[in-house]
Amino acid sequence: MNIVILAAGPGKRMHSSTPKVLHRLAGRAMLAHVFDTAKQLSPKVICVVYGHGGELVRQAVEENGVVWVMQEPQLGTGHAVMQAAPHLDERWPTLVLYGDVPLIRAETLRQLVEAAGKGLGLLTATLESPTGYGRILRNGKKVVGIVEEKDASARQRALREINTGIVVAPTNKLKSWLAKLQNNNAQKEYYLTDIVSLAAKERVSVTAIQADASWEALGVNSRAELAELERIYQRRLAASLLEQGVALADPSRCDVRGSLACGRDVAVDVNCVFEGEVKLGDGVSVGANCVLKDVKVGAGTRIEPFCHLEDADIGADCRIGPYARIRPGTRTRLAEGVHIGNFVEVKASSIGAGSKANHLTYIGDSEVGRNVNVGAGTIVCNYDGANKHRTVIEDDVFIGSDTQLVAPVRVGRGATLGAGTTLTQDAPAGELTLSRVKQVSVPGWERPVKKK
Repeated sequence: MNIVILAAGPGKRMHSSTPKVLHRLAGRAMLAHVFDTAKQLSPKVICVVYGHGGELVRQAVEENGVVWVMQEPQLGTGHAVMQAAPHLDERWPTLVLYGDVPLIRAETLRQLVEAAGKGLGLLTATLESPTGYGRILRNGKKVVGIVEEKDASARQRALREINTGIVVAPTNKLKSWLAKLQNNNAQKEYYLTDIVSLAAKERVSVTAIQADASWEALGVNSRAELAELERIYQRRLAASLLEQGVALADPSRCDVRGSLACGRDVAVDVNCVFEGEVKLGDGVSVGANCVLKDVKVGAGTRIEPFCHLEDADIGADCRIGPYARIRPGTRTRLAEGVHIGNFVEVKASSIGAGSKANHLTYIGDSEVGRNVNVGAGTIVCNYDGANKHRTVIEDDVFIGSDTQLVAPVRVGRGATLGAGTTLTQDAPAGELTLSRVKQVSVPGWERPVKKK
């Protein structure tokens, strides 16, 4: 089939300079969600009609093999499909989707295409509050037309069956109907919905089916509507996680903005956000108020509350946090049994099995061996103002509190660094290295007193 995605609308009610279809649902542009659904149908052609925001839309959603068509000026949905018409192959039917209707499911669209056969197919929905949508007009059970709300009478506005805008039609018929559209309406626009009455006049069968769930057909015209769809999306995803056996402390307070794969006996506390691609192994627990982005976590690891972890591979049986941060950059790798404690930050580093940095520490651009103990207040000074430098800490090293390692530097296996050391040269293996000024007490010294 051909698929046309309409994505030209300005979204005035969003009150934003961002094109409407690029506003994010679950961390991704609404248009990207529609692309994903369209690709599940294996179309021969995907044509996107864009307008408001111009190249921003094309740049923000990278898709191979898509035909992009500019609609300028924007004279309605019928006019938008007219722009796509030259790119549509008449051997296949054409399905019209919308870049601001992000929750439509591929299964529903397959049902629509199958039900339409060689005729015109419409997707409708029945809403408690149909304000803003075109209404379906029927003669008995037969669909005879669609009226836009601004052109509807009071009686027609009382109807609750609405037009979702999603249609499928034989492409040759669609092109002929588009050529006959008129703009004799309140908006002075060419409505795609007018093809229904044209099909009825030609006695082409018009089949209307309803989505299994009304939320599938909901469009976004305001930030309030976008927030409503976000909650619908997250509730469905939370229900799926619960069905898989994930223990969510409160399903309404867990947001997934990407993909989340969980093993057995995973527990997630409240207010956690998962972005990008996150994988949690068996028995992982994630404390309250954590953010994990593009992270893989090994079995049995416990992540305490208020951690922000990004771009990392975390091994089995680690203890992270509370208040720990792994920053993005070159991917950080923690082996099994590593402890990263409160107010510890790690970036672009690897840390060997059993090593610990439990308090108030920064480890950046470093290679840390096995069974290393990093004392409180330790800082790796990896940046000289222009370039980053590497620090190597070999196995079984003990680093005393309040130590600064001025990279590039290497600490040999089994070395001990005394508390308060500023290390500017390599520390030899198996020895104690320290640097301290001599302690001095000044007899008779008096603390200054503020003058009255």
